Amino acid sequence: MNSLLKVDNELKTKVDAFRERITGEAEELVASFFPKKLLELDHFLKDPILNICELKEIHSEINLTVPEPILLSDIHDGLEANAKKRKLEDGSGTDKVAGTKVFVMPGGMMKSNTKLVDLIEKVKPEIRTLIEKCNTVKMWVQLLIPRIEDGNNFGVSIQEETVAELRTVEGEAASYLDQISRYYITRAKLVSKIAKYPHVEDYRRTVTEIDEKEYISLKIIVSELRNQYVTLHDMILKNIDKIKKPRSCNAEALY
Repeated sequence: MNSLLKVDNELKTKVDAFRERITGEAEELVASFFPKKLLELDHFLKDPILNICELKEIHSEINLTVPEPILLSDIHDGLEANAKKRKLEDGSGTDKVAGTKVFVMPGGMMKSNTKLVDLIEKVKPEIRTLIEKCNTVKMWVQLLIPRIEDGNNFGVSIQEETVAELRTVEGEAASYLDQISRYYITRAKLVSKIAKYPHVEDYRRTVTEIDEKEYISLKIIVSELRNQYVTLHDMILKNIDKIKKPRSCNAEALY
């Protein structure tokens, strides 16, 4: 190999040190961190904050009052009706219902659902931790994959399946973060609708439905995080021999 590609000895030493560090971290994660984390998340699932029976307890009050109706004079009513009639007859537009113009919220800034925000702030670090730890273990397994050869690749296929599973877990965990972002965006749009159309009750009910759905989703996310730790820990331990030594010594002697 040295005759085909010249590698700086100092750089090679640093790369080897990096490989050793990744190996040490990954083995500690699989042997110790993963089982501890799955037990921790299992305990978290039993926390009262994730076991609220009456979902009304997580509802957040929307302090937007319904304004008094504005009575228009007959003259204005007639003018508006004629103008709308001409507009529809000309085909230049469609009849649209104008909402209330919102210049400022009556109580200042409209607050988020604080109970859900507190729960999200507890779940997000767990998601980030899973992504980071999976990335470390994935790098470790990839560095253990031997050079490509004909035959005796059963152990290599196990390594590749392990890497694929770790990559899948990373992707699913990242999608949980997207789901949380979509919740905030969707709720913000609904609250804006309530501010513009405060007399429409369905918008208010939809906000409570969105909050309840997000609460249930957060509990499912925590459950999935625990299950992913269990699955990865079990999968790697069952195949640790093939992951660390994908090819037997006898087979290597044949080449």
